[in-house]
This record gives sequence, C-alpha cells and structure tokens, in this order.
Amino acid sequence: MATIKIQQVKSKIKCPKNQKLTLEALGLRKINAVVEHEATPQILGMVQCVKHLVKIIE
Repeated sequence: MATIKIQQVKSKIKCPKNQKLTLEALGLRKINAVVEHEATPQILGMVQCVKHLVKIIE
C-alpha cells in the first residue's frame, strides 16, 4: 500500500476532545511534527476528521 506523510500545522488548543484524541492516535503531538502512515481507509478517515489541523505532504 501507499504511504502518506501527515504534518500538523495548527494547534489542538480549543479543539473538541475527539479531535485531540485523533491527533494523538495519529502520533502528532506538536506543531510541525510529521508522521508517516499507510494509506488505509481508517487512517484516511482520521485525517478527514482533523483536516483543518493537518496537511498531507506528497
């Protein structure tokens, strides 16, 4: 499967708890942190949930 790189670009302060937990589950803890994951439907759904806080790096 293809892999995607996800970078956190905005703070999770004042976000709902479920979005904070989603970022933690993705492995993002600080702004500008980058993680690499397989492009599975579960991961893509998590990214969709916090799309305003992250960006996908090609």
